[in-house]
Amino acid sequence: MPRRLLRLRALLAVALCTVVAVGATRPSRAGVTALVGGTLIDGHGGTPLRNSVVLIEGGRISAVGSVGTLAVPRGATVISTEGMRVLPGLWDMHVHLMLAGHSNYAHWDRTYPNELERTIIPATARQSLRAGVTSVRDLGAPLDAIMNVKRRIDRGELPGPTIYASGPFLQHAPYPGTELFRWGINGVEDARAKVRRLADAGVSEIKLIDQDEMTMEEVRAITDEAHKRKLPVVAHAHRPEEIRRGLAADVDDFEHTGLATAAEYPADIVAGLRERAAEGNRAPLFWTPTIDVLTHYTERRDAPEYIDDPRWTEGLPDSIARDIRRSLERMDTLTYYRFVPNRRPTLARKFQQLRESGVRLLIGTDAGVPGNFHGYATPEEMVTWVRDYGMSAMETIRAATYWPALAMGVLDQVGTVSVGKTADIIAVRGDPLRDIESLRRIDLVLARGVRVR
Repeated sequence: MPRRLLRLRALLAVALCTVVAVGATRPSRAGVTALVGGTLIDGHGGTPLRNSVVLIEGGRISAVGSVGTLAVPRGATVISTEGMRVLPGLWDMHVHLMLAGHSNYAHWDRTYPNELERTIIPATARQSLRAGVTSVRDLGAPLDAIMNVKRRIDRGELPGPTIYASGPFLQHAPYPGTELFRWGINGVEDARAKVRRLADAGVSEIKLIDQDEMTMEEVRAITDEAHKRKLPVVAHAHRPEEIRRGLAADVDDFEHTGLATAAEYPADIVAGLRERAAEGNRAPLFWTPTIDVLTHYTERRDAPEYIDDPRWTEGLPDSIARDIRRSLERMDTLTYYRFVPNRRPTLARKFQQLRESGVRLLIGTDAGVPGNFHGYATPEEMVTWVRDYGMSAMETIRAATYWPALAMGVLDQVGTVSVGKTADIIAVRGDPLRDIESLRRIDLVLARGVRVR
């Protein structure tokens, strides 16, 4: 027999033996899903893993490896992620699922309270999930409505992200007509009682606003009672005294960039942030700047196709969608945004001050406020951090994955693509480490191990 044929037969024999050996050692497990071939950005901040294999079983990640080192069990459902980057599902740490972008709060609050649990919150939750947002922190909604929808999602009855809800805002006095989702505080004992009521209902955090209008004793009572129940306290940072009182009362996370048209944060506040951030034996002090909604307001105001995008109407009845669209016809007339042109030049300095202070920044969007739509808003916030404010893509991704999970005390369950954690996973074509804008186009979404996109 010619030498070439002998060599070919030998190579085929070796290949056959290899296939048999791999097949013999490969387990057979039905009910396993395998994501195969993509480059894994696991959320820990290290070097991405090329040709990755992620095995999922029972809604959790059972193994992570690479092609050639981690066998895919026989009978597994294989999803090819070739040409994609695989990441943990995104978090949005500041949303209002009860809102869907309508410009007139008084009209919305008066017209749709009976639709919140039945229609609006399920729709905005689903919009978020389809955009790759698998966890949201909802910071202000009627208690029963948000908790009922959260539980239905947890039970698999509705599609949506995992909701970490605060229920109603706690403030000195609710604005007229908002008593359903804003609770007033009248004294120290009332403050503690309101926190206990929220905790007993199963909320994940306490939302504190207008704390500069409360007594300091009331503010301390809220944070103390919340921390006794292992609940973080999230506080508005619109005015200097809100921040000062929040620092004095040991809140865990500040929201928004705030301070209206002031050029920067006062020196004493920056010093307080640095001092708190330097306490290395404690959990980080978090800050959710929600900056994109201000940075790019004017571009959206002047872009009619933004309002025409059908993504934000998904799941909403036509009548509600038409009502929202009509309310946004003249965004330049909206009271909500009247100071934005004057605030915008101050944002870069404030963002830089926060970065330099040592606080840990988190991705959050204020989704639901006028013209700021769920799902859409989250990748836009990330793009803005990188493109406009100089954050690295990796740290921006971690601010939407790893750090939110740590802030909510659930890093052992979610936030990275790691063995044992919930299989909240997304995949995109393109490389967000080189082009963060690729996160605007999510190709694959798994929530709790179930493919939803």
